[in-house]
Amino acid sequence: MDGDTALKGSKVLQDLKVVDADTHFSEPHDLWTSRVPESWRSKVPHVRPGPKGRPHWYINGDEILQKKVGASSVIRTDGSKQSFWEWDIRSGMSLEEVTPASYDAKARTQFMDQQGIWAQIVYGNILGFGAHRLTKLDPEVARVTVQVYNDAMSDFQRDSGDRCFPQALAPFWDIKFAVKEVERCARDLKLRGVTICPEPHAGSDLPPLHDPHWDPLWDACSELELPINFHVGSSEFSLDAWMQSTWPGLDNQRKLVIGNSQLELYNARILANLLTCDLLPRFPKTKWVLVESGLCWVPFIIERLEWQLLDTPFQDKGLKQPGPRELFKNQVYSCFWFEEAAPSRLLDVIGFDNVLFESDFPHATCLYPGAVEHGLKVLQPWGEEVTRKVMGGNAARLYKLPV
Repeated sequence: MDGDTALKGSKVLQDLKVVDADTHFSEPHDLWTSRVPESWRSKVPHVRPGPKGRPHWYINGDEILQKKVGASSVIRTDGSKQSFWEWDIRSGMSLEEVTPASYDAKARTQFMDQQGIWAQIVYGNILGFGAHRLTKLDPEVARVTVQVYNDAMSDFQRDSGDRCFPQALAPFWDIKFAVKEVERCARDLKLRGVTICPEPHAGSDLPPLHDPHWDPLWDACSELELPINFHVGSSEFSLDAWMQSTWPGLDNQRKLVIGNSQLELYNARILANLLTCDLLPRFPKTKWVLVESGLCWVPFIIERLEWQLLDTPFQDKGLKQPGPRELFKNQVYSCFWFEEAAPSRLLDVIGFDNVLFESDFPHATCLYPGAVEHGLKVLQPWGEEVTRKVMGGNAARLYKLPV
């Protein structure tokens, strides 16, 4: 059953606009070079043959940004999904081999219509989900690279007829520029949120996000009402954990499965820090999203934090801010896609208003085909009102989508 059939056959979805809260954009090789003067084309990200003839992504002349050039998509041009058992994990399929919906706005909206999806939140690939790959580059090259990407994503949003909503990259390594760029993205480019590295102190001399150093950025996000997204794999620490999670001797396919599971659970570490520090109480208008993280571990983390923070205060040294559960309820969201147990049994514990639905299209773990059908199935125990919230209402409100 395709998305159109599901849409017509469901009373719940007859007038609901489904919002897919995590999808990805496969960057065309000329995304940057086509938008800069000729003198800059060798500095911004570009593809050319490497020393052994295989194409690499280069930046700032001869610096390698990424050795493998793939489309970060597993959906073929005929609509079939490539199995990870046959997928070359190191490079993947080329742009020519994958559906144009991976990189073309018009094709993407046609795909969304077929699947019964009204809007998508979109993230890139090449620069890292939080732009963390740019932290050690020449500052001017990094600045131009981020600006061009954000410009291109604004074009993608426009070309989709305001149905695809890419999240802006925040150049966090330069706080003054980051604030200006976030303001430009919101006011001039009409982008609806930012994605950022949750651990800027990973491999750098930058402070952690609760340090006052970052206050101007959180002030700007508060004023502009921009959600702050932590996509899995957005820091060097999390990628190290991904690489070190597997036992020696396992093949690449098993390494991928184990690494991905640990990468998703790694956001538990992010959430634990976020709910325990004073960042959220100091900026109560900010909204934070754990992207591609799953749900089942969220209740445990909240209960674990509260057990020790609130259960045994020492004299007058008890917690002087709202507890983790209250902070999560007011300011934090998490997403699910393939799961069944958590969305069908734990939403009342997590919070009906704090959960978003996603597909991760067109990545290797994407919920495809039948994403909408799956969402309806696992949410059925909660009834129509909750289903409407999770399948679209929460995300539309959070990202201020033009529903």
